[in-house]
Parts: sequence; structure tokens; C-alpha cells
Amino acid sequence: MQKRQKNLLKFCNKLGCDTLVAFEPENLFYMTGFWGEAIGILDKSGTTIISPELEMGRAKEESTNCEIVKSQRGKGSLATLLRLLKGRKVCTDSNSYSTIEHLKRSLPVVRSSTDPFYRVREVKDSHEISILKRASSILDEMYEMCVDEIIIGQSEAELQTILMSYAIERGMFATGYKSTLNPLIIAGGPNSALPHAQVTSRKFKDGDMIVVDLTLRYQGYVSDATRTFGLGSISKEEKKVYDIVQKSQAAGLKAVKPYVSCKSVDDACRKVIEKKGYGKYFIHSTGHGIGLEVHELPNLGPTSKTNLAKNMTVTVEPGIYLPRKFGVRIEDSVIVGNKLDVMHKFTKELIVI
Repeated sequence: MQKRQKNLLKFCNKLGCDTLVAFEPENLFYMTGFWGEAIGILDKSGTTIISPELEMGRAKEESTNCEIVKSQRGKGSLATLLRLLKGRKVCTDSNSYSTIEHLKRSLPVVRSSTDPFYRVREVKDSHEISILKRASSILDEMYEMCVDEIIIGQSEAELQTILMSYAIERGMFATGYKSTLNPLIIAGGPNSALPHAQVTSRKFKDGDMIVVDLTLRYQGYVSDATRTFGLGSISKEEKKVYDIVQKSQAAGLKAVKPYVSCKSVDDACRKVIEKKGYGKYFIHSTGHGIGLEVHELPNLGPTSKTNLAKNMTVTVEPGIYLPRKFGVRIEDSVIVGNKLDVMHKFTKELIVI
């Protein structure tokens, strides 16, 4: 925790500030070890958590080397914050206009920037990596379940229920990702042509391609993987597209190395798909960072300006989506290193159930 805090302050100082204030629960957790309704303050003297009384018990129990200060909720917590920040030059992750204006009226310097948090969180420490590896192994177990459980006539929603029950029993939970109403993406037949399909009551049919995207949180950290299964008598075109995506993903994984550009990984995947004439059907970036959020820095896309670094954790997930017909995506979460560590061991060979 001390190393994290030191790195956070280093980036905070680069912005001309001496104090870092976290409102977002992911950043609070990263800075203190506590995930809850509170505000975190970090400066050279240490870490303070401003907490309403209902959260104080957990804050004391779960945080590491933090002073806990009780406050009222809402405006009361801002009043307490300002009392503690008197004369400070503050960088905060808050993007609330009213909060920022409130701080600016009382403090000499206020900068709204998530940069210190995201820059430090890009590179994972050994504790974070061990959690992500355990999370990934549970996702692998869930893919083994898919092979046993998927049948013609089963609905997407029914499969989601089976998988989520297994996940929750093992300490995994939905990410709360705001852009979806469901914890998982399970998409059969024409629905699989939608990269972020919502889970529906549609029943699986003979000949379906079924995209199963598992993105779940374990001990705060998110692992993310996708496999695509065939069901029954799949077509030659479905097999062909699967083979192209599999080769594309393999090329992307091979390109992941410390110091190479994120764009070059996207290029490696995209070239395979474009060469086979399906370029216009690869409609998203190749990957993204994972950690305390589903999508973190860096972005692995056509316009990315970032280079990879050792112990970044990223996804490699090319896909081809043929509108109203079917889609295929294959995704792994990986640890960047001199020797690439793919966290998911479940096969990427086409399984036809």
C-alpha cells in the first residue's frame, strides 16, 4: 500500500498539487484498502478516510494505516473535507461540477483529474496479479460448465442463471458496469452479432454460434474473457469465421510485449481479419486494460498512443460480427511480460456442443 501511495503522490505532484482526494470507490479502495461510501485524502503525512458513521466500522476494519474521521453524509462530508484541506493544493478524481466549484471557493488550487489514479493503476503489483489469476481460473471453470450445460432449447437467461449461481458461490460478483442490464453477455444466433448484446429469453437453436463473455469481479478486481461455442450443425461459414478470429487472436497475443505500442497489437489482429475480407465486421478495439474497473487504461485500438509495460494487464479480443446472422469473439486477459502470461487456460479451439 505504501508503494501505491508513493506513486500516487508522485503523479499528483506532477500536476502541481500536494494532496490527492478520492471520491470514486475504485480509487478509494486502491488508495486505502476500503471500498465504500467515503472520501479518501492522501498527502505526504499519510491517508485519511472521511466516513459517515454507518461506514466507520468497515472503514476501520478494512483500510490500511488510515485515520478515520466521522462526518455527516452529503454536504456534511464536503464541510469536513474542506476543514481538513485548509490551504492545500488538491487534485481530485471528482468530475462533479458542484463539488469542484465548492472546493475552488475555499482552496488555492483544485484540479479535477483521474490521471494519477489511472496511471498508477495501469501496472499491477504481485498481490493484484494473484487475485486476477484466481478470478481467471474461476472463469475457466465456468466455460467448462458451458460445455456441460448448453443444450438446444435452453434460453440465454437460463444459462446466465446457472453460471452466475456458480460464480457467486465462489465469491465472484457482477461488475455493476453501467452500460448493461446484465452481469454477463450470453448471445446466441443473430444476437451474437451484437458485441454488447443484452441477455434475452431467446432459446438456443441448432446451428447457433453462442458468444459467452464472462466479466466478473473477485476481491475487487475484474477478469474478462470470451469464448464462442457452436451448437449442433454449424455452417461452413461459421467455421470459417471462427478460424479467422482464432488466428487473429493468436496474432494479437504474439504481439503483446513490454515496450511495444498498443496500436501494434490492434494492427496484428486487424490485419488477419482484413486479409480475409472481413475487416468491416471487426467493429471495436482489440482490447483494454483490466483491474478495478472493466475498462481501464491502456486502450489497445487503432488510435492508441500508449506503449505496453511489464505487469500491465490487458485483454486481447478480436471479433467478427455479421449483422442479423452471427458473431464470433475470442478474448483472454493477459499479463504483459517478457514471457506472456495468458490468464485463461480454457481452450480456444472451436467446441461444437
